[in-house]
Amino acid sequence: MLHETFGTAGPGVPLRAVLGRGPAGRALVQIADRAGDLLVVGAGRRGRLHRLVSPSVSRYCLAHAACPVLAVPPSPLEADWKAAHRRNALRLPLDTRHFTEETRATVPPER
Repeated sequence: MLHETFGTAGPGVPLRAVLGRGPAGRALVQIADRAGDLLVVGAGRRGRLHRLVSPSVSRYCLAHAACPVLAVPPSPLEADWKAAHRRNALRLPLDTRHFTEETRATVPPER
């Protein structure tokens, strides 16, 4: 799977694929147990109810890992994607005008 993701050239850093079992945070911290490791986790937005019911894997890793931890926030486009997905699931029309305006503002003109 790593070769499918990065191709034959690789990402430019050493990688190892490891299978861990148990609660996600604990398993990740046990696997990335050397000072030279880098643990990359998602730091998704979570509501109050979700935080009460399910502990945060990224917070656990940040507090317990022996190696550096990089917590990556979700993409700013995630909210737009979820809204479009909900509208699609409910078979509501999708207004894409604001997507087009944002894209036009961020894409440099061709030369």
